Amino acid sequence: MDCHFDSCPDRRNTESVKWDLFPGTLPLWVADMDFKAAPPIREALQKRLDHGIFGYELVPDSYFQAISNWFASRHGWTGIARENIIPTTGVIAAYSASIKAFTRPGDKVIVQTPCYNCFFPAIRNNGCETLENPLVYEDGKYRMDYEDLEAKAAQASVLLLCNPQNPVGRVWTREELLKVADICHRHNVFVVSDEIHCELTFPGHSYTPWATLPEEYVKNSTSCISPTKAFNIAGIQIANVFAHDSEVYAKVDRAINQNECCDVNVFGVAALKAAYNESGPWLDALLEYLWDNARTVYCFMEDLIPGMSAPPIEGTYLMWLDCRCAMRPGEPLEGFSERFAKHLQEKHGLTLSAGTLYGAAGEGFERLNLACPRTTLLDALSRLKEGVESYRNSII
Repeated sequence: MDCHFDSCPDRRNTESVKWDLFPGTLPLWVADMDFKAAPPIREALQKRLDHGIFGYELVPDSYFQAISNWFASRHGWTGIARENIIPTTGVIAAYSASIKAFTRPGDKVIVQTPCYNCFFPAIRNNGCETLENPLVYEDGKYRMDYEDLEAKAAQASVLLLCNPQNPVGRVWTREELLKVADICHRHNVFVVSDEIHCELTFPGHSYTPWATLPEEYVKNSTSCISPTKAFNIAGIQIANVFAHDSEVYAKVDRAINQNECCDVNVFGVAALKAAYNESGPWLDALLEYLWDNARTVYCFMEDLIPGMSAPPIEGTYLMWLDCRCAMRPGEPLEGFSERFAKHLQEKHGLTLSAGTLYGAAGEGFERLNLACPRTTLLDALSRLKEGVESYRNSII
């Protein structure tokens, strides 16, 4: 199978959000990959394209079977049936509909910050209030604050969980998820688990689907899943909501229809089936390449950017860089991430995502996308090194 990750097509001037929104810079910000999709996916899309007619699409039994087979064989999540799955246009639509279904305007929704930036508008757009349960950064690693979660759960209707976590790269263990589940169960907090990064885990870490926890926890939850992140097909727009309980299913299905995001993309059906049925070997090769890229970043920082670090990356292809070593003497931490990101972009042509995009808990950090050829990554790291040095020595 064609698994060439050391090169990629030129994406400039292709209406790419990643490459064309900030022209003239090296973009390692938004979470899509600079690799061609797996050959089986491209072949399936070409076959669908050659048909030449792109009308409204039925979702066939083979679509649901592909999902069921993949998660059973890959992740030990068995028993997924068609009546548990609601197709929709994307994971954002999936968790937004879940929030809509289980809140009323004014309710509070818990997020664990720093968290995916699109969580915030999804909560706001449903008329709800964000309640932050900040992750604890301790000894160079993130952990959950269960005591604070307990206090927040007493006030909230929904927990919007990120499993694996974007942007800090944690892959939550079963034990951690069980603690969260117990807290939410006791306080009757509905759990919406965004699991779009579930395929992207590194050696020593494995994804635990929320839906594999005990039934008393799973029935008061939804899981939002999609092949788009791991197989680099985000622009095709396809995702699914898993609901174990029939009443939960009905409420979310109604919310998806109310939000008018129930009709799936004609290419999405073909791409999902090809991803789950035929593209496992490509994904395995991708994970090896991404892991080597991550180790490249750690080695580069250790050798050439003294003081810069990143927590151990367990999953996703997003490196969470602690850039506080670049701060000038006497510089306040507040606003640093934005200032440093702007400096990197304007002075060194490197676009990263400022940590505060993911909440105030991201201050001092920048998010870097590892999913690119190694030559591109090394270029970015050289620019980052120069950026640290020039920022630190500039005048406030």
